[in-house]
Amino acid sequence: MCAVGHFLEDEGLATVGITLVRPHVEAIEPPRALWVPFELGRPLGVPDDPAFQHRVLRAALDLLVCDDGPVLLADYPEDAPAVEVDMEGWACPVALKPPPDESTGYEAAIAEEIASLRTWHDQAVKERGRSTVGVTDTDIVDVGRFLASQLGDAPRPSYREDLGLGDAVKLACDEVKAFYYEAAAAQPGPSTAAALDDWFWGETAAGKVFLELKAVCQESDDPAMKALGSFMLVPRAQLKRLPEG
Repeated sequence: MCAVGHFLEDEGLATVGITLVRPHVEAIEPPRALWVPFELGRPLGVPDDPAFQHRVLRAALDLLVCDDGPVLLADYPEDAPAVEVDMEGWACPVALKPPPDESTGYEAAIAEEIASLRTWHDQAVKERGRSTVGVTDTDIVDVGRFLASQLGDAPRPSYREDLGLGDAVKLACDEVKAFYYEAAAAQPGPSTAAALDDWFWGETAAGKVFLELKAVCQESDDPAMKALGSFMLVPRAQLKRLPEG
């Protein structure tokens, strides 16, 4: 849609877009765009909240009368409201051990978590008939260990020869997160995206690795790592969990 915006502007039509992936917009540079910190697939926030959705649309349309430019990328200041759902009967699929306090224990902790979640993930694949896990072409335990190693003094190299470190870390993050979320969603009882987020980011070793990895990525000389740490690794709603300092 960013590219379409350029085409329409060349034809004399003013455009504005709403984006969920900030780095894509920064690369394509459409004339006007509003970045929103919502779940993928929900550019206006949560369903059945017209007042909030109207505020998002108004913020986007207001960019049409803004004098800044020629390229204008604005950040929407609000997080999406929480969806109230009866969570009675919902529980984490397994009783995971508390995440370790020291980074040296992360590799073993993630491997143990994955082993505990594998049966639930197998159930998720059986029920849905598909999975987004597998794009790394590497065993998920090795992928998790690779990510955890990036926090230590001896980070593992890319698990694939065709991927640089930044791209390997990005793909590994997507893979690990997909595995955890698919496994957790297979449990009996209701769940919401917010509940799964709180579980992953607040109660798992993998979530703690992601949080600490943000600083590692931001300090890297690899542009792909920097972009990952700056915009894509930790959702804005979970920044409150970042380690101090």
